[in-house]
Amino acid sequence: MTDSRGEVTALLGELKLGRKDALERLMPLVYRELRRVAGRCMRDERPGHTLQPTALVHEAFLRLVGQDHADWQNRAQFVGVAGQLMRRLLVDHARGRHALKRGIPVTLNEEICNRAAGADQTEEILAVDEILARLAELDPQQARIVELRYFGGLSVEETAEAMAISPRTVKRDWAMAKGWMKGQLQR
Repeated sequence: MTDSRGEVTALLGELKLGRKDALERLMPLVYRELRRVAGRCMRDERPGHTLQPTALVHEAFLRLVGQDHADWQNRAQFVGVAGQLMRRLLVDHARGRHALKRGIPVTLNEEICNRAAGADQTEEILAVDEILARLAELDPQQARIVELRYFGGLSVEETAEAMAISPRTVKRDWAMAKGWMKGQLQR
C-alpha cells in the first residue's frame, strides 16, 4: 500500500462513526492491495474467466462497505475479510456454472456469461471450498488462517494481528492446515 497502514485503520474508525467521506478516501488506499488479493484469488482460474480481478474487487468492496462498520478494527482485518469474500464470490460463481451444467435454472445473466466462457476449474474450486469447510468444522482457527493467508494474502504478522493471536500460533496452524489440506486434495 502506498499510504501508512495507520491511515487505513483511522479511516475504518471514521466509517464506524458514520463519516461517509471516509469511504471516498479509503478506496484509493486499499484498492491496489484488494486488486492484488483478487489477482491471487484468480491466479488459477482459466483464461477468459467471466469474472475479472477488477470486477471481483469492485463487487467485494461494495459488499464490504455495505456491511456494518462497527466491526472494522484494522487494515489487516479489512483485507482479510475482503479475501474471504472474494473466495466466496468465486465459489458462488462456480456453483452457478455447476448448476447450469446439471440443468438447474440460473439467472439469465449467469447463463449468458457461462455460455460465453470455455472450460474452467469449477470442480476444483468446489473441491477446495468443500475441504476448507471440512477444516472449519475440525479447526475453525486453522480454516480462518488459511482464508487470511492464502485468499487474503496476509503475512503471518498481519494474520496474527487480525485474529489477535501470536505469530507463532499462526505459523504452527498454517503448517498444519496446509499439510491436512494437501492430503485431502490428493485424495
